[in-house]
Amino acid sequence: MSKPNPIELQKYLSGVDYPAQRDDLVRAAERNGADKDTLEIVRGLPDRTYEGPSGVSKEIGG
Repeated sequence: MSKPNPIELQKYLSGVDYPAQRDDLVRAAERNGADKDTLEIVRGLPDRTYEGPSGVSKEIGG
């Protein structure tokens, strides 16, 4: 499974009010039509509070 590029990821997470929980990110990705691989990656994020888009990208990017 390939990691989504940061721009694509943020498109799928548009509308999220930060700070946000993982479940908020999953709902946004589903609502914004994220593909199966991206949804799986977002669902696999640690269950914690994310302060902003850069924190999400950093977590996914390793």
